[in-house]
Amino acid sequence: MPPAIAIIVPCRLESTRFPRKLLHPIRGQPLLRWVAKRIAAEAPEFPLYFAVDDPLLADCVTAAGFQALTTSVAHQSGTDRLAEANRRIGARHVINVQADEPLVTGAQIRTLAALLAGGAPMATLVTPFRTAADFYNPNQVKALLGDFPAGRTGAVGRRALYFSRSPVPFARDLQGRVDDGWVAAAPCFRHLGLYAYEAGLLDRFAALPPGRLERIEKLEQLRVLENGLEIACDVTDDPTIGVDTPEDAVRFEEFLGR
Repeated sequence: MPPAIAIIVPCRLESTRFPRKLLHPIRGQPLLRWVAKRIAAEAPEFPLYFAVDDPLLADCVTAAGFQALTTSVAHQSGTDRLAEANRRIGARHVINVQADEPLVTGAQIRTLAALLAGGAPMATLVTPFRTAADFYNPNQVKALLGDFPAGRTGAVGRRALYFSRSPVPFARDLQGRVDDGWVAAAPCFRHLGLYAYEAGLLDRFAALPPGRLERIEKLEQLRVLENGLEIACDVTDDPTIGVDTPEDAVRFEEFLGR
């Protein structure tokens, strides 16, 4: 019987900013295996699959006892890869943990499941910014949130208004020059690479052409907003280190050392 909720981790071998980062060794094992073991330990109640585009990634996870599904190398986004994988799994809801988030928590995963239960076709998580340096960093995606319309039945959390790589909102009175204190109090959050989808949205997403804003920002979640669909959001304070660059891998290794 297909699962009600499945965790699927989309995995692409090549990465522009950090070539083959998922196979990058950290304390004797690849980054991807750190992520796999973390998810299994934090959220054992959900079936876990890895949607990969290369046999090297499949070997990485299956050697540790995890399930891998080989998907097309032609996918332009992780969501497209999820859609292909779930057509074989058949889950009614899919939680997408990114393959470069080795500190994901069970609380975050269960929060995503609760957001879907509120009726939104898609959900994601954000966390407060701590420093102006992160706010200005284009690799740290900014999320602006609003409330659901009055009377929205069953709504949980808040809804996404926009995502950007630019430092938004722009502090006009400060001519855009902000410090850590301003950032900590600003109505803006750092987006985390964690999503949840209703299965029908995954199939619809895969059939939609990339949106204009999506192509400009290179942020696939904008395709959903550009097509008039809601993304429910909630805030997490759980610590996280997304590994986007070699420097991030060093930060994660230092975290393990502490």
